[in-house]
Amino acid sequence: MSAGFKHIFAACAVLSAGSSALAQEPGADLIAKAKAEGKLVYYTDLIIDQIVRPLVAAFEAKYGVKVEYSRADSQDTIIKVLGEHKAGRMQADVFGLTSGLKALIDGGAVRKFAPANAAALPGQFKDPNQYWVSTNYYVMTPAVNTELVAEKDRPKTYDDLLDPRWKDKMVWKPNDMSGAPGFVANTLRAMGEEKGLDYLRKLSKQGVKSIGGSARAVVDQVIAGEHPMALQIFNHHAALSAKKGAPVQWVKMEPAMAQMTLVTLTAGSKSPNAAQLFVEFMLSGEGQDLFRKADYFPTRSDTPNSMPELAPTTGNFKANFVTPDDIAKDYERWSKLYIELFR
Repeated sequence: MSAGFKHIFAACAVLSAGSSALAQEPGADLIAKAKAEGKLVYYTDLIIDQIVRPLVAAFEAKYGVKVEYSRADSQDTIIKVLGEHKAGRMQADVFGLTSGLKALIDGGAVRKFAPANAAALPGQFKDPNQYWVSTNYYVMTPAVNTELVAEKDRPKTYDDLLDPRWKDKMVWKPNDMSGAPGFVANTLRAMGEEKGLDYLRKLSKQGVKSIGGSARAVVDQVIAGEHPMALQIFNHHAALSAKKGAPVQWVKMEPAMAQMTLVTLTAGSKSPNAAQLFVEFMLSGEGQDLFRKADYFPTRSDTPNSMPELAPTTGNFKANFVTPDDIAKDYERWSKLYIELFR
């Protein structure tokens, strides 16, 4: 595990001792301007679908500012925001995504901001250039259907995936970091370029299937018994389904991959103050506790994780943390490698 990743989780383990020092209340001027605007439009990533309603309800109850929201994956959000910006008719005020932000920055569709509650975030969870902050993070691993795969047969290492028993039995989604490009990225980071490419060439002979839909949909297909194993899913999806009795288990295969949800503000926003107040709320102790209660991994250093076994330090497993800069630099190459080797 990298020193930076250890730092993140060590910081997140700090609880109430420092919470009063970290707490930040939005200024009265920002609140007044936000209330005058009256509403905001929020484009949320599908990955945090379970938190949106309680988050919006709590914000509206506290500040009396209406939130209109719509859900989409990162790629659809990028297209939508860029289109609105180019047309000069920006509808979104604030949005979240997990990858692809560089295209929006380069296109001038987002603006800089500096929320007061960013002071409570470890450095890795906020952009030094002030284009984004992170509300929560994820850990991605394989998952198996426990009725189709006996415990003794479940993979423990990446080499185990090359066993002939897994030929034509593994799936992933073809896009984004929660799919094949993310798996490719993590393999190269874990093994290095030469060994990683050699491994991926071997894996390509295993007939890994690409299936459409979100990462959650991929897990659901595994649960339904349509496929024995998915290679790149959010481990909390599998864990939450297993708690409800579903035949699924995430696989603690090291190193796992970790990534964050980014939140940013649009240029040309109709409600810039309401948008910033909403981000302040998401990063506040109250907002982050809502993420915790919904079983997402909060980024505030004084808010604990509700499922510590799913995080690397508290769960005692290694992980590679992929940053927005990593994705901006190398995502196209990872995606190209997937296409060249697996399609």
